[in-house]
Amino acid sequence: MQGRGRHMREIMSDTFWILVLAVVALFAFFVALGAFHPGDVLWLTLGVCALAIAWAAHAAWISRHRDGRAPAAIRNRERRGF
Repeated sequence: MQGRGRHMREIMSDTFWILVLAVVALFAFFVALGAFHPGDVLWLTLGVCALAIAWAAHAAWISRHRDGRAPAAIRNRERRGF
C-alpha cells in the first residue's frame, strides 16, 4: 500500500507543477496578446513571477536529483537483450 501512496503523491506533484507552468504561459500569452498591461495588474504580475521562479527552482532541483532511468525501461531493455 505504501507504493500506491507514493505513486499518487508523485502524480499529484507533477500535476501541480504542470498547472503552475500553464498559468505562467497563459499570463505570458495574454500579455503578448495585449489583453492587459503587466503594470496595470501588479499583484497578478508579482504572483506569476513568483510562480515562474518556483517552477524554475523546481525544474533545476529535479534535473539534478532525479535518476533519469525508469526501472521498467531498464527491465524491458534487459529482457530484450539490449
